[in-house]
Amino acid sequence: MNENKKVLFIINKFSGGGFQDSLEGRIIDACGKAQLECSIEFTQTKGHAIELAKQAAQQNNFKTVFAVGGDGTVNEVAQGLVGTSTLMGIIPNGSGNGLARHLGLHMNFKKSLTLIESTRSILMDTLLVNNMLSVNVSGVGFDGHVAGMFGKDGTRGFVGYSKLVLKEFFRFKEFVVEVEVDGEKINRESFIIALANSSQYGNNARVAPQASVCDQLIDVCFIKKIPVLQSIGFGYKMFSGGLHRSALVEMIKAKKISLRFNKPIAFHIDGEAHAPIDLLEIKIQPASLRMLVAKNDKA
Repeated sequence: MNENKKVLFIINKFSGGGFQDSLEGRIIDACGKAQLECSIEFTQTKGHAIELAKQAAQQNNFKTVFAVGGDGTVNEVAQGLVGTSTLMGIIPNGSGNGLARHLGLHMNFKKSLTLIESTRSILMDTLLVNNMLSVNVSGVGFDGHVAGMFGKDGTRGFVGYSKLVLKEFFRFKEFVVEVEVDGEKINRESFIIALANSSQYGNNARVAPQASVCDQLIDVCFIKKIPVLQSIGFGYKMFSGGLHRSALVEMIKAKKISLRFNKPIAFHIDGEAHAPIDLLEIKIQPASLRMLVAKNDKA
């Protein structure tokens, strides 16, 4: 039987700073040099990437399906491939690129295309959040609130996100949550609850620096509201990978967790906002997604 040389690229032209037409030519050229047969599909609407990836897996036509875009595009392609034998790859082209950064992939588009020549893959864990797939970091509270507002005025990118965070920070209050962790009940007051499969939201903001996508555990991070005078130190810990040492953060690991609130709270899944809810149930799906990684990957 001949080796399958066919690869599919699912591209979201509107991720991050957009998609230049010249990048399509770079994909085709890189596949030609690697002696791979290349197909390209552009997403048309929200959810289209799920349909394209699912069809590719069901027909078993492709060796690898690449998500070209940001964390939202990665999530959609993963929804179509999770639980199948089809290999997934990521060519990051978004504003945060959280999972791609965790996996140590190149952020430069030309360099990121070297991934197509890799023969290394991992069986990656995924999360179910109220039966919705999360592959990177989901969250409840302030980050969910900001996710719901981000992009509504047309502003995207790291600068736009930072401005929105500063604007909304003083308005949002801590909330009470009843937590059940692997059968044990606890109560907490929190500003953010991060539900992490990988280590970071994106842009190297490492909310769960000790997280692994292969340890079959959810890293649950309870973050208190940061006093203004401690904000610089807190930010330094987050971007330097030391957040787990902050007195404002409690981190636990679990296979299954439920969060019950006394009023509906905003939340997001891999950066995509969802309507406020008063109950969230999260569980790990061990080794459920085949992910292509770089040859020298250490994540």
